[in-house]
Amino acid sequence: MRFSSIGSGSRGNGTLIEKHNTCLLVDCGFSVKQTVRRMARLAQSPEAISAIVVTHEHGDHINGVAVMARRYQIPVWATHGTAMQFVPGELPELNIFSSHECFTIGDLEISPFPVPHDAREPSQFVFSDGAHSLGLLTDVGSTTPHIETSLSGCDALLLESNYDVDMLAQSEYPASLKARISSTRGHFSNRQAASLLRQLDCSRLQHFVAAHLSEQNNSPEIVRQMLAAALDCGSEWIAIADQESGLEWRQLA
Repeated sequence: MRFSSIGSGSRGNGTLIEKHNTCLLVDCGFSVKQTVRRMARLAQSPEAISAIVVTHEHGDHINGVAVMARRYQIPVWATHGTAMQFVPGELPELNIFSSHECFTIGDLEISPFPVPHDAREPSQFVFSDGAHSLGLLTDVGSTTPHIETSLSGCDALLLESNYDVDMLAQSEYPASLKARISSTRGHFSNRQAASLLRQLDCSRLQHFVAAHLSEQNNSPEIVRQMLAAALDCGSEWIAIADQESGLEWRQLA
């Protein structure tokens, strides 16, 4: 199994997960043109996508889903709450999943779990090929025991580390936006990401990727320093999926 990112941040998100002939695109927040271009950098084509799996209905995760699905006849998977965002009939195939029940697409088993975020029915996932597992957690304002149980023991983690507390406090954002970002249904700060890592069983971890970094209220240097301390590793081991270049393929073996 391998995974990569076509971009991660407030201007668009998309994660690729691949095993044999199964290739999943988790979220599609970019235009079709942008998505195809970003996939080409990773030597992958839209025709190879087996399904688009959607975390929630916010624009930076869903903007390109419907057009991408129609143009390339790709089935879409979403919770009922997320699926309410789509116009009836605009998708070639819509599959509804429960955030409390596992499901399978091709060679990958998907274990969804609900998360605290200001969306209708948001979920995040653990993907498994039977031998290795990848945990995804972005767009989350606080953790829960179920989140910690779901992500413990994964072989790879892609985890939100959205903002530095001090940088957000000193930013020019209006008070209402600051409150939304830092709420229990907003986004993970670097401190929250580090705290969660200390609660997880990371003994199997081959890859760690920090994601959904704010371009205004964070910096890769701060993220690497804080999360490396939490994982007791060198800062160079912390990979970052950024807005422009995403993340190159990472292999689980």
